[in-house]
Amino acid sequence: MTEPAPPHRQPEEGHRHGRLSARPTAVAAPGPTGLTSLPDPEGGPPALRYVPAEGAGPYRLVVLLHGAGGSAQQGLDLLLTLADARRLLLLAPPATASSWDLIAEGFGPDVRRIDALLGAALAEYPVAGVTLGGFSDGASYALSLGLTNGDLVDAVVAFSPGFAAPLVTHGRPRVFVSHGADDRVLPVDVCSRRLVPRLHTLGYPVEYVEFPGGHEVPAEIRQRAVDWLAG
Repeated sequence: MTEPAPPHRQPEEGHRHGRLSARPTAVAAPGPTGLTSLPDPEGGPPALRYVPAEGAGPYRLVVLLHGAGGSAQQGLDLLLTLADARRLLLLAPPATASSWDLIAEGFGPDVRRIDALLGAALAEYPVAGVTLGGFSDGASYALSLGLTNGDLVDAVVAFSPGFAAPLVTHGRPRVFVSHGADDRVLPVDVCSRRLVPRLHTLGYPVEYVEFPGGHEVPAEIRQRAVDWLAG
C-alpha cells in the first residue's frame, strides 16, 4: 500500500527565516587591516570593518549591532578599544531602518546585509569563531539571529537585551548577557531576568552579569565579555 501523498519536505530556510548562508573558507592571504568603510550595494549607509594589524593566526569575527536609532559607528565602538588585544575582526552594519528588521516587520533586509558582509569577510580573512553581539535592540537581534544560526555562530554577546525571538534554531552557541539593575529603558525584571532562565532551560550555556547601573555598557562589562569570548 502506498502513501496517499508524498512526505512533507523540510521548509526552506532563508533570509526571511533569519538564516545566514555565509561560511568560512580557506584564505591564502588576508586582506587589508585597519578601519574600512564598506559601501552598501543597495545604496544604504556604509558598514564599518576593523581588522587588527598585529598578531598571527586566525581572527575571531564579531558582528556588532547598534541600538535603536544608532549607527554603525556606535556598534563598532562597543568593542573597538579591545579588538587589538584579543585579535577581534569587527563588522558593524547599520540597520536599514531606525532599528533591526525583526523588531518592525520580521527578518529580511538586515539579514541579507549581514550575510553579505559575513560572506565577504570570511572569504578575505582567516577566521576561527564567529560571534554576533549588540546593545539594546541590537542585543535582541544578535540573540535572535545567533540562536537561529548556531551552526555558524558559536557565541553571542548581548548587552542589555529585551528578548530573543528566533523562528528556527540550529546548534547551541554559548551566550553572554549583561544588564543594568537600574535600566529604565529595558527593565531587567521583564527582560534579562526572564530571558536568561529561559535560555538555560533550553540548554544554552549562558554567562549572565548584572551590574549596578542603567541602560549602558560599562568598560568593565565590555572587558568581561571579551575575556569570556577568549575563554
